[in-house]
Amino acid sequence: MKHLGILAHSAEGAALCFRTFCQAGSHDLGPHDHPDVTMDFIAMARSMPAWEAGDHDTIRDTLAMSLTRLARAGADFFVCPDNTAHLALERPGSPLPLPGLHIAEIVADRAAREGRRRVGVLGTKYTMAGPVYPEALARRGIAAELPTDEDRSIINDIIFEELVDGVFTESSRAEYVRVIADLAARGCDAVALVCTEIPLLVTPEVSPLPTLDSTRLLAGAAYEVAVGKAPLPTWRGGPVGSVSTIPEDPTDATRRIP
Repeated sequence: MKHLGILAHSAEGAALCFRTFCQAGSHDLGPHDHPDVTMDFIAMARSMPAWEAGDHDTIRDTLAMSLTRLARAGADFFVCPDNTAHLALERPGSPLPLPGLHIAEIVADRAAREGRRRVGVLGTKYTMAGPVYPEALARRGIAAELPTDEDRSIINDIIFEELVDGVFTESSRAEYVRVIADLAARGCDAVALVCTEIPLLVTPEVSPLPTLDSTRLLAGAAYEVAVGKAPLPTWRGGPVGSVSTIPEDPTDATRRIP
């Protein structure tokens, strides 16, 4: 089995990824068993000024520090359960210390396998305004649909004022459901929950559209790699090509998630 390194950038999403990965092992390998996993987390506060300034290169350097430590801990590959961080990880630069699975490629592959044609994108203001998801979806012939400017502000405020701190309220859930319903009315056939904390607030049972849970899809794909069901990734940061990043069987990446 391969050793997974989790590059954390926000606490709740990283914790959900870690927990889902370990639960997959217990479900598949037996009680209390799972591949080795190490997490490294440099506090997000250290990167927030750079996010506000649009300084993605500085953020990439900080994330690379975490990856260096994960490599020294023996990790064979990494995942970053933070969609926004991929804006920085995609910046040109020296190859990252470990190969990694790209969260947007995982989500976009699943959307394609489900036959989606227009996907709503919910995440931080940086992710919603950025190119990562529109480009990943477009490579598969899928359109990305964004909330209105006003709703993007609401979505972002809830993320940073509540979700990243583990606060999940019914009023915020109702706002997200309203936004998703609007995306459905505009022709979306699925919604990508691409802030890794959003799946803790919006479950499939309450969503007006089928959900693409970026956190659990990433954890499932990481588990498949760790147990040898999928090859080690080759992406080491920088712009992403058109290569699929998860197994061809559409059930592989999440079939072991209880």
